[in-house]
Amino acid sequence: QVQLVESGGGLVQAGGSLRLSCAASGRSSRDYPMGWFRQVPEKEREFVAAIDWGGYATSYADAVKGRFTISRDNARNAVSLEMNSLKPEDTAVYYCALRLVQFGGISREKGDYTYWGQGTQVTVSS
Repeated sequence: QVQLVESGGGLVQAGGSLRLSCAASGRSSRDYPMGWFRQVPEKEREFVAAIDWGGYATSYADAVKGRFTISRDNARNAVSLEMNSLKPEDTAVYYCALRLVQFGGISREKGDYTYWGQGTQVTVSS
């Protein structure tokens, strides 16, 4: 079992920045790819960013490319999402997820992820 806990969400003005963190416990996350997804009411959960097990490769949704950066600290079993130049359309609940494929690569598909955090709200005001 893996427990994922997100933190760092909040209210920010358009153009501002936030840094989301996700801490894993119960099992080391260091050998597994991880991702960030987001969801707004009445819409499907959508891919935001992903990172492979070693931090060697990353992938981003087109909507956030160039503004968001995913990183991981395997010594601390943590993954982060640095969000810059935030827009009102970035408003959503952001979820951290772990893909249970040891030494696996990136996936943009939410169905490929086994463990999820409870989510953290990000609200960007215009």
